[in-house]
Amino acid sequence: MEDQLRYPIGKFKAPETYTSDYLSERIQAIAQFPELLKNEVMHLTDEQLDTPYRDGGWTIRQVVHHCADSHMNCFIRIKWALTEDNPTIKFYFEDRWGDMADNVTMPVAPSLAFLEGLHFRLAYLMKSLSATDLEKSFIHPEHNASFKIKEIIGTYAWHGLHHLAHITELKKRKGW
Repeated sequence: MEDQLRYPIGKFKAPETYTSDYLSERIQAIAQFPELLKNEVMHLTDEQLDTPYRDGGWTIRQVVHHCADSHMNCFIRIKWALTEDNPTIKFYFEDRWGDMADNVTMPVAPSLAFLEGLHFRLAYLMKSLSATDLEKSFIHPEHNASFKIKEIIGTYAWHGLHHLAHITELKKRKGW
């Protein structure tokens, strides 16, 4: 049960081949994510927003702000990969960011608005990428591994839906 609460849509599974159809579908998911998220949280009370999606997990409020933090980093990492030769990106402590005041107590509306603009830019940029661009990469120091932009598209489409499912599954369990 714990694994189901932690990974309600399962862990990310990379495809054997990153086809143009696969990438188009993932870019579409990235484009749609802010609206889906907004629809799930805009009518929640502060008490509901401050409910953890699982024991020991973040609150819905923290999940919303985490998505803004994480996807902002995604955008910057892609820009680095497009403009530098396999750069080493900056690692950040998601858990520490998640515990900061802006993630714990701030209203979600600013992050929802931020995600709307950010995801428009992410999808716009991703749609413009050539086959050569999709092969560009960065090094993630936490994993000591190189990741191609095409892999990041799949990962971040999953990431948004993963956190969206944290919220929708909690709402189902609570009858909200």
